[in-house]
Amino acid sequence: MSGAAADTADAAPSATTLTHWRIATDDEGIAWLHFDKHGAAQNTLSRDVIAELGTALEQIGRDRPAGLVIVSDKPGNFIVGADINEFTTLTDQATALDLIQQAHRVFNRLADLPMPTVAMIDGYCLGGGTELSLACRYRIAADNDHTRLGLPEVMLGIHPGFGGTARLIETIGAPAGMDLMLTGRSVRPRQARSLGLVDMAVPERHLQRAARRMVHKKPAPRQPQWWIKALNSAPARPLLAHVMRKKVAARARREHYPAPYALIDLWQQHGGDKVRMLSEEAQSVARLISGGTAQNLVRVFFLQEKLKALGKTAEDGEKFAHVHVIGAGVMGGDIAAWCALQGLSVTIQDQAPEALARVVKRTHQLFSKRLREPRKITAAMDRFQPDLRGDGVRRADVVIEAIFESAEAKQQLFKVVEPQLKPDALLATNTSSIPLEDLASSLNDPSRLVGLHFFNPVAKMQLVEIVNGADTSADVAARAAAFTRQISRLPVPVKSAPGFLVNRILMPYLLEAVELLHENVPAIVIDKAATEFGMPMGPIELADTVGLDICAHVAENLTASFGGTVPAELKAKVDAGKLGKKTGAGFYQWKNNKPEKPKAENANPVPADLTDRMVLRFVNEAVACLREEIVSDAELLDAGVIFGTGFAPFRGGPMHYLNSEGTAHLRTRLESLADRHGERFTPDAGWQELE
Repeated sequence: MSGAAADTADAAPSATTLTHWRIATDDEGIAWLHFDKHGAAQNTLSRDVIAELGTALEQIGRDRPAGLVIVSDKPGNFIVGADINEFTTLTDQATALDLIQQAHRVFNRLADLPMPTVAMIDGYCLGGGTELSLACRYRIAADNDHTRLGLPEVMLGIHPGFGGTARLIETIGAPAGMDLMLTGRSVRPRQARSLGLVDMAVPERHLQRAARRMVHKKPAPRQPQWWIKALNSAPARPLLAHVMRKKVAARARREHYPAPYALIDLWQQHGGDKVRMLSEEAQSVARLISGGTAQNLVRVFFLQEKLKALGKTAEDGEKFAHVHVIGAGVMGGDIAAWCALQGLSVTIQDQAPEALARVVKRTHQLFSKRLREPRKITAAMDRFQPDLRGDGVRRADVVIEAIFESAEAKQQLFKVVEPQLKPDALLATNTSSIPLEDLASSLNDPSRLVGLHFFNPVAKMQLVEIVNGADTSADVAARAAAFTRQISRLPVPVKSAPGFLVNRILMPYLLEAVELLHENVPAIVIDKAATEFGMPMGPIELADTVGLDICAHVAENLTASFGGTVPAELKAKVDAGKLGKKTGAGFYQWKNNKPEKPKAENANPVPADLTDRMVLRFVNEAVACLREEIVSDAELLDAGVIFGTGFAPFRGGPMHYLNSEGTAHLRTRLESLADRHGERFTPDAGWQELE
């Protein structure tokens, strides 16, 4: 509970009965409006909460206190935004517009109050929470590690809709304001203070005193400098809007993600008229939120929440303190570094001192980039210890094997490690393709082995596959999921089978792209077709990025289990040492970590079925995984594939895409491909179960 919540507890309560809000007026005549959403872990702005806020503001307007301070009674949480559960009900524009206009009326009432109003922010203040704070005259933020401010609505396929578009630009200017809204990024208190988003960033213990001072001193609200204001003028807006569209276009296509373009259009047309901009903001968000992209991105949000919940199934309160990673290659080193970054003590073992030296250097680079402050970097490096002899095994809560992909080598390692483990330590392997049953055969207790399959780069890829072997105990799998959440990653439970889930689905897609290369379709044309479908990166560039040696290894394992052949072009590149990005050459030439993409030659016509050949092999393999129960349901499959491969989030996942397009329709297209190109396109038996 914040300082204001504690210090005003004895103040006279309001006569109005409220469920989510509480008004307390202190002996200085300041009204403290406490927000504590009933029955919820976080403060969100649902329809009933907004209506009740309107009631509270009516009373405050009548009582005319010396000032108003809005404070959260939930620790570490001011307001995290609108209630996203309600977004799923906003399937028509009229319903959405009604909710948005209700919020506008209430927030306008707050902005029009005649007394000083202060948002006292401690914890996450996002989306509608930031918009509510912008309707106050002043904003004060706790300068601590858990306070963040931002407007992430673009991540859900919309833009700010509770008055934020106009009020943010009015407060900090168009360049900074539009950047925050277009990127959806959040900022820490001191950065918010530099931007002008908050008036003060103070230690948590001084929040109440600072709020009182604002009420009594009544300083002039902060405003952008004159030259920043000028950038919001009618002559300047079209020029800046053009630059903004180019930046957005480099990340997202208008037909896939219309929200950032709608925001730029809104500002360009109405940025000089606050009243009109607020009105058009409501109309714009109502159109967006009832559209397919927003509804699918909301679905992805709930899929993410479902994965997070899987990490709560282990024993409540268990915390893992020490992680020991065996193998100081890129993957093992990055896993170890990430765990240390999340606050755990880490030891990393390898037989080669030079490998450990490389990992220490790489880890310091990650910490420097992420933490920035020397004190925090030093503390993180102190948690990260090279361990040539493997002494950390005996005291580790989690031991992760991340050596090279050899079943025999891993089995021998487990024979050595198992006797040294603490009785309750988790034993995990990061294997990407070897069945756990093969590895567990070397253990006296095979039930304790679980797969923790991370994806490269570890610091960016959120997903971790929790691989369950035939003998893996349910408790071990649940604790592995809890560990995954502790290190801020998303767990998806998968059955031990060749390729597990992500690699199993991804590989046919990549192999089909290589087959198209063999047919003389230029790599840039193949990649363009994939990104036009909505993939974040084309399959040829992705293969180069992952590493052609890794792709070939996984492909060999999968074709051995499911049939097919590894393309000769892929083998030839590997044999020649052209492994992609890491060697500077693969299917593309790489310079400064970027592929050099030549212009496509027009000698050969582009196949009409180019996109279908890649995407439908992807979808067909997803159907096969569902039939084989690699995951327990279609939602987990969609979540795993989106967060593990980046599959077009605006389409909601491969199974959701299948349902949206029509099962019978896509199956017919697959059969047509099979007639033209061979049995690799034969619809899996699982299609029959879907129809």
